Amino acid sequence: MPEPIPLHRHRAVRYVLLTVGWLCVVLGVIGIFLPVLPTTPFLLLAAACFARSSRRVYLWLISHPRLGPWIRDYLHGKGLPLKAKVYAVSLMWASIVLSCYLVELPWARAFMLISALLVSLYILKQKTLPARRASPNNAHDKQP
Repeated sequence: MPEPIPLHRHRAVRYVLLTVGWLCVVLGVIGIFLPVLPTTPFLLLAAACFARSSRRVYLWLISHPRLGPWIRDYLHGKGLPLKAKVYAVSLMWASIVLSCYLVELPWARAFMLISALLVSLYILKQKTLPARRASPNNAHDKQP
């Protein structure tokens, strides 16, 4: 595993990151049961927020028996589930298209489109986890 990420210097930023992280955990857990919400991207975002705001909460999340495997697979270079890739890219492009419609500045539209393209390429370049068979005793088997 890579070197620990240093906590953010400013206490207020750490609290914001901690709040966003917990919101992402809640959305990720809901995504386990609700097929329209992606689990993996929310848990990865939560882990990133916790890594910069609270080592204790970050370690709890990546060590969690039900939530941790999704994050550890990505951190260990095993990749992302296909469903997570599809959700992440689809939701990102839907929000970018809406944003481009609402924002009239050409330079802002260009920035959003270029950013979305680069993030899409990054996500699609990640390894794809093979599909697992679901078992009632292992929530990780249910792909997000």
